[in-house]
Amino acid sequence: MAFLIERIQAMRASGMLDQLVRFGIAGGISTVIYSAVYLPLAYYVFQGPQAVWAVPPAFLVAVACGFPLHSKWSFKGHGTRDNSGRQHLKFVVVQAFGMLLTATFTWILTKWLHMPEWVPLIPAIFVTPLATFGLNRMWVFG
Repeated sequence: MAFLIERIQAMRASGMLDQLVRFGIAGGISTVIYSAVYLPLAYYVFQGPQAVWAVPPAFLVAVACGFPLHSKWSFKGHGTRDNSGRQHLKFVVVQAFGMLLTATFTWILTKWLHMPEWVPLIPAIFVTPLATFGLNRMWVFG
């Protein structure tokens, strides 16, 4: 327990805890946007095992909204900002990794395990953001 308290204090002192909270809120907004695009496509256009095809357009919309949120708010005061386009490209690469991770969850859960189209949102909400937070903090906005 003491280790956990020390770790939280260290995260707070470094600013990482505040970034993680802001990232979670911005990610929540991006998740709502993602879900608003994904679910109608998965239920009405790409049903059942084809639901994986709803992932790319949903991610594109969420990424377009996510970059300003993360660069101006989530990682505010952390690292540097690059207007050359390199930082935008890095962000897209990290989000592409997140998209592939989410697409893999979707493909396995809907095609192979025959689960409902909404089930892949669970790992998309709880696993993918943790992976992309680390990459964004260290590589994109570091």
